[in-house]
Amino acid sequence: MTSTTDDPLVSTEWLAAHLRDPDVRVLDASFKMPGVLPLPVDDFLEAHIPGAAFFDVDAVSDHAVDLPHMYPDAAQFARDVGALGVSSGDTVVVYDHGGWVAAPRAWWMFLSFGHRNVKVLNGGLKKWRAEGRTIESGKASPKAGQFTATLDKNFIRSKQQLVDNLSSHAEQVIDARSSGRFDGSVAEPRAGLRGGHIPGSRNLPYNELFDATTGIMKPLDEMKRAFDKAGLDLAKPVVTSCGSGVSAAVLALALYRLGVRGSALYDGSWSEWGMADGPAVATGAA
Repeated sequence: MTSTTDDPLVSTEWLAAHLRDPDVRVLDASFKMPGVLPLPVDDFLEAHIPGAAFFDVDAVSDHAVDLPHMYPDAAQFARDVGALGVSSGDTVVVYDHGGWVAAPRAWWMFLSFGHRNVKVLNGGLKKWRAEGRTIESGKASPKAGQFTATLDKNFIRSKQQLVDNLSSHAEQVIDARSSGRFDGSVAEPRAGLRGGHIPGSRNLPYNELFDATTGIMKPLDEMKRAFDKAGLDLAKPVVTSCGSGVSAAVLALALYRLGVRGSALYDGSWSEWGMADGPAVATGAA
């Protein structure tokens, strides 16, 4: 289990007390599936935590590949987050609108690129606003920061590594998508993808790890039971997956809070594996 000092979450109370600290940078990393309106950036323009900048998951990505929001290289990540006002010595607090979709993705990316001083706001904007705290509207105009990034490739997995894992079984794979998408009974929201899951993978829908009413992540003992029920052994290596590498980071965050270190995220996730010419697919329950 994580200690208080090692917990990747911070409370709204903590952020309110430190919001004006010169070395604290707040990023709104809200994300929605394609076609869902209003766009996350429009939500940001309407209301955000004072001083926050918008971390666009689609923009901070590799635009040279035909897959959604894949990891950029270190130079681009440093340039993009520097433009958001983040410097290497800063404490970064990321949040989303309270649905736990993309703040953990931004948190995982910062860790991957060597920035350890990064936190996720527990409850996100939903809890912040429910408490009547101050919000701002309009565009952010952060002063550019100086950020240095080096990618640790141990944080992410490629399709080939997951294909190799089908025979080696060196790592457990756990999928954050809904049970219907996992077992293939529900069509994928992205056109052209097959239904089902990576053979041998387990399923734990990411929304089972937080309280939908409050937006707060569930207690450690409840999360531990959820992973146990999914059949995951926390003492063995694990890779998280999902639809496109975003909500998989919710599982990575929960695992981190449970004391697991060394887990990895399959960046391409089902957007890559589920393609018509992709690797083997399994259907039905795990």
